[in-house]
Amino acid sequence: MKVLEQHQHTKHQISDLVLSKVPEVTLIFWITKILATTFGETAGDALSMSMNLGYLVSTFIFAAIFIVLLYFQISAKSYKPYLYWFTIIASTTVGTTLADFVDRSLGLGYIGGTTILLSLVLASLFTWYKVEGSISPHIVNFPRAEFFYWITITFSQTLGTALGDWSADTAGLGYTGGIILFSGLILFIVGLYFRTNISKTLLFWSAFVLTRPLGAVVGDFLDKPIASGGLDLSRYTASIVLLVAIFICIYIAHRKNPKLNNAYANLNFLNS
Repeated sequence: MKVLEQHQHTKHQISDLVLSKVPEVTLIFWITKILATTFGETAGDALSMSMNLGYLVSTFIFAAIFIVLLYFQISAKSYKPYLYWFTIIASTTVGTTLADFVDRSLGLGYIGGTTILLSLVLASLFTWYKVEGSISPHIVNFPRAEFFYWITITFSQTLGTALGDWSADTAGLGYTGGIILFSGLILFIVGLYFRTNISKTLLFWSAFVLTRPLGAVVGDFLDKPIASGGLDLSRYTASIVLLVAIFICIYIAHRKNPKLNNAYANLNFLNS
């Protein structure tokens, strides 16, 4: 009887891994996330600034793309790497233009926008925990959990843009200073992850939020004028290069995911 219970428990754990619709959190996950957030900054600026569509129109365009991708993401029965990461990209682009619209067009300023968006992120996580009993980013395989997951991500992407702009402009750190600040904070969280007993879920979401302002200041560093502390690269060229790099990372992660491949094999074995 005990052996049967262990068998069922193991089968349940493996099923959760197979059915989870989010990627395994590895080093390449974080690299892809930073590339995606940087792309969101350059692509968002390309549409709103280089193409002169403005923040509001660009936000509507990116929001429409995000909603369509989110529909397919939630409708999917299992993890689809390209679909997942393109949904992440869509959330970060809409986050870029939405944050710029709130901070600049509505005149709330970086501090006002950051405060509101931080409140929304915390409220989303709190509500998610109260409803689901967990805010784990590792097993997301039911529509309600997915809804909270993507709402939290979208708020965090928007918050990150405002926070990145605040550090570079209002705080006077500039783009390189912002890069150093947020890279240092992420490395600090990595240290906490390996050397403390602080909740791994809390540390994940802290690092996840911080990758967005890092991507924002890196993106601005790439495409802003030299006089403003940037490299003055073409937003279109930078976006294309970043997109190719994202594709490569997704491909590598998908090809080298023995944990998921073994899970499929073990699940088939347990079902036989």
